[in-house]
Amino acid sequence: MKIVGVIPARLQSTRLPRKLLLDATGKPLLQYVWEIARSCPELDEVIVAADSPEIVAAVRRFGGRAELTGVHSSGTDRIAEVVRRCCPDAGVVVNLQGDEPELDPAVVTALVRELETSRSQMATAASPISSVAVLNDPGCVKVVLDTNGRALYFSRLPIPYVRDARAEDFFRDGEPSPWLLHIGLYAYRREFLLQLTRMPPSPLEQLEKLEQLRALQSGAAISVALVDHAAVRIDTPADYAAFVQRQAVLRRAAA
Repeated sequence: MKIVGVIPARLQSTRLPRKLLLDATGKPLLQYVWEIARSCPELDEVIVAADSPEIVAAVRRFGGRAELTGVHSSGTDRIAEVVRRCCPDAGVVVNLQGDEPELDPAVVTALVRELETSRSQMATAASPISSVAVLNDPGCVKVVLDTNGRALYFSRLPIPYVRDARAEDFFRDGEPSPWLLHIGLYAYRREFLLQLTRMPPSPLEQLEKLEQLRALQSGAAISVALVDHAAVRIDTPADYAAFVQRQAVLRRAAA
């Protein structure tokens, strides 16, 4: 079964314009994700689904494959266009985030294995939440699971809600908390991905602004791979500056 990794790449972003092409480290941010994906033995091919000729040109300069797409409202729709047009023999499609340049390849391995060993239509990943700040941040999506490791629900609010204790009490003794942080990587069976992107946005999706709720509300099963930690996303100038600093430290250590 062929497994294709696709990185949706949009030139403009609200908080950090043109972030995927920022190259203060000597190479574009997007190239880091492409290199990580290429290092994953589970992925037979890696494609960048680009919304602009400028991104296509940048990808080709560092030796990657890029496909120019039409205008889409989401990265999932962008991926589906490329898969429909270019990947007729793919059995599984992995959605990788272009702004996670320090992604652990082991997370991709866990994600693919989760889908392969389940009967679910798609899989995603989650890691334990270790701070109250992350728990209460609506930008950090939470997920709850059933006893078989499938997603019951995703929310921007802290779920499950603890009625008889304070959230702070669960972060004092170093033990794992009862909360899981959703990691925005997905593995889809090809036909389900194409089916999903033909569905209209669901009511729950529109309320929470979370695409994965469209799949859940349609009755699909989403298996969840549990991993130790999430990759750091680059969303703001401060995030990128910290990433540049970490890369500088790594280069000095390797010298």
